[in-house]
Amino acid sequence: MNTKRLILISLLVLLGTLFLSACSGGQVSNNWHGLAADAERAYLSSGAFVYAIDVKTGKQVWQYPAEADSKLMFYATPILTADGQLLIGSAGTHHPFTSLDPATGKEKWAESFTKNKGAWLSTPLVFNDTIYAPNTDGFLYMMDMNGKESADPIELGGALWSAPTTDGSLLYVTSLDHHVHIIDPANSAVNKSINLGGAAPSSPVIAKGGVYVGSFASTIEFVTSAGESKTIATADNWIWGSPVLDGDTLYYADLKGNIISLDVASGKQNWNATQKDDAVIASLLLHGDQIYAATEAGNFIAFDREGKLVWEKNVGGSLYTTPVVSGEHILVAPYQAEFALAAYDKDGKQAWTFTPEK
Repeated sequence: MNTKRLILISLLVLLGTLFLSACSGGQVSNNWHGLAADAERAYLSSGAFVYAIDVKTGKQVWQYPAEADSKLMFYATPILTADGQLLIGSAGTHHPFTSLDPATGKEKWAESFTKNKGAWLSTPLVFNDTIYAPNTDGFLYMMDMNGKESADPIELGGALWSAPTTDGSLLYVTSLDHHVHIIDPANSAVNKSINLGGAAPSSPVIAKGGVYVGSFASTIEFVTSAGESKTIATADNWIWGSPVLDGDTLYYADLKGNIISLDVASGKQNWNATQKDDAVIASLLLHGDQIYAATEAGNFIAFDREGKLVWEKNVGGSLYTTPVVSGEHILVAPYQAEFALAAYDKDGKQAWTFTPEK
């Protein structure tokens, strides 16, 4: 895929999300969806609203807010917390950070931070009863579980688009300014900032002794907890989604359509299931014995662990959102399709589709 075309696509999606008026109810939102799920409901952030959908029937359970507000825009993937909250921030001109009741969609609390200058595009991380929320203004904000700022924000620089990850001791945060930052949450200090050579729009994946992270430098780097970096693989084009680690096997994809299995112990490639000229922007999903890929051309694809094609479905629109598992279903959220969400089983049979109610 032409790199300039990808830049244009991503900018159009982002700018449309941040600055265009929110869509009214009953329309499929013209933005890149965020998607999360538990055993009962899927949670879809889709422009003017966040929706909860019954994963057995595909029927809407609730929407937030009740009426569209042109100042609010929801783009990030919501996160469910252990204490029963659904957290999401607004990417609109008004950007509160909000806690919802996952069962009812009722607001538990909402905080508007006077300090932050940017939008909430990223999923937060909840760690040790602290919410770590990256913002496009380049700051990492810290809140308690009631939404009150618990420490001064950490300035990292560059727009922060992805969720922090943690190894249980340190935090790892990527930035569009080409860096992955290693943070000690005990004192809110940045231990190291490592230059990856390209923008990093997705989260690192935790491994023993460090993290694997892809970037627009078209490489996979292994960054140790001490801040040492080593290139372990190269790609034909930008790597947008997060790698997936399973034992000694790392799965990743690039914008040229390469879907790669790598033996990290030897550094050798196991296989490459190339989807010619069909960019993979979403992270891959590993579930059971299959690897699932969602492509820009709207194809939802299942491979076995040997890289053999199991099935392929054209969902319609473009797939930029990482698929999510809920019970027996794998959920996909297409952009600019006839519906906003669809459920498939492991054999590729579509169970239902969801379109927001009028």
